[in-house]
Amino acid sequence: MVHDVLIIGGGPAGMTAALYVLRSGKNVLILEKENFGGQIATSPRVENYPSIKVISGLELSDQMFSQISDLGAEFELEDVTGIKKENGLFKVTTNYGEHLAKAVIIANGVTHRHMNLPNEDKFSGKGISYCAVCDGAFYKGQDAYLIGDANTALQYAMLLSNYCPKVYMFTLFDKLFGEEILIEKVKKTENIIITPWMNLIEFKGDDELTGLVFENTKDHSIREYKTNNVFVAIGQLPHNEIYKDLVDLEKGFIITDDNMKSKTDGLYAIGDTRKKTVRQIVTAINDGAIAALEAIKYIG
Repeated sequence: MVHDVLIIGGGPAGMTAALYVLRSGKNVLILEKENFGGQIATSPRVENYPSIKVISGLELSDQMFSQISDLGAEFELEDVTGIKKENGLFKVTTNYGEHLAKAVIIANGVTHRHMNLPNEDKFSGKGISYCAVCDGAFYKGQDAYLIGDANTALQYAMLLSNYCPKVYMFTLFDKLFGEEILIEKVKKTENIIITPWMNLIEFKGDDELTGLVFENTKDHSIREYKTNNVFVAIGQLPHNEIYKDLVDLEKGFIITDDNMKSKTDGLYAIGDTRKKTVRQIVTAINDGAIAALEAIKYIG
């Protein structure tokens, strides 16, 4: 079967693109390697989505998924391993087989950036977590430790502060880089303790995490904290090497024009995976709508 549009990634950007494609009368296949909803599904509170004052990321993504499911979207849980354009069609290879499509929209998002220190992989899931929504409740009643200084870290700090006596937040500089509203909330929350100029240099433990070792970048003193948990929220990484023959990349992000077009006709990139200055759910949705309409015009 040749699909009209194949979308790689099932986050808000990809699901919005699917919505517009389906409403145009075209068929769409969405390939997602993990869970539908993307990173927003792990956000405890979404407060900047127009018309909705407060909603959990999971509930919002569930509503998006339900909407496109009702319109007839096709879904497959598959990991894309390659893509080629031959005779005007895209051949998308996955860990389960191949799919053909007239147009492709890349919406594969990003993954959590790691500290790249010894024991990190060993202690992942054994004290080290990259998702406070997923694992924060395990440490209810205990002090929590958090590394990061931008929106994700700020959201995690607020979430953890609800059920942890203290949240120790370590930042590399003396400045927070998130939204001003979030920054103010964190600073006003008494049980969130921010410690600047701290560079993590070691995860301690045998079979599980038992402590953290930091170097103060100002005076180079070494400080050690005993803990069975740490939440790492230091940014995201794109994974676009498999597309490099069909797109231009900058620091791993796909370069597009304002219409989400890559250098290959019929191939688009949307959301966090493309080079852009603002990465928010509303900008991801905007990208999805534009790419879908452009893909519909391209198909004809």
